[in-house]
Amino acid sequence: MVKLQVDGRKARGEKRRTELIEATLRIIERDGVAGVTHRTVAAEAGVPTTSTTYHFSSLDDLLVATLISCARDMATEVYWMIDRARSRGSRGAEEVAALLAEALGPRRGRTMAEYELYLLAARKPELRPAARRWLDVLTSMVRHDDEVAFRVFLAGIDGLLIQGLIDDEPPSAEELRPVVDYLLKPR
Repeated sequence: MVKLQVDGRKARGEKRRTELIEATLRIIERDGVAGVTHRTVAAEAGVPTTSTTYHFSSLDDLLVATLISCARDMATEVYWMIDRARSRGSRGAEEVAALLAEALGPRRGRTMAEYELYLLAARKPELRPAARRWLDVLTSMVRHDDEVAFRVFLAGIDGLLIQGLIDDEPPSAEELRPVVDYLLKPR
């Protein structure tokens, strides 16, 4: 029997990177991207500033890692949503509407932080590959025969999220469902 040996330093390093990324997201939720510095992230994570600069030599490195983490988390969520829809024989409108309602209700701060990071890529070209990653992930996970219809669907979802973020009251899944149904309608 082969015994796998785990490198404790590597595991601790990955854990620390994850803690720093989570701290970065909390700062963006609370203060926006402008509030992110090595010092504020370190304070939020409860670690020395040298820890942030050790794991992320620049703020752009930290922001890219945070964007990639968000894309990975979203991909996992979407994967399980698709799996649930397929197991029920559903086209997914109910599941997508519930996911949007969750993103605009209880997870509103996180959604706002993710969009702020996403839009920052318009000003910072070095962040664009990480920002595009979520589209690549969705495209690879969802079977679609019509590229134009799929892009319209994604643009519609982005629009619903942006509109929902500026609404005084977040829309419910029931309110979102007819719009999602329309976006999923075969053309």
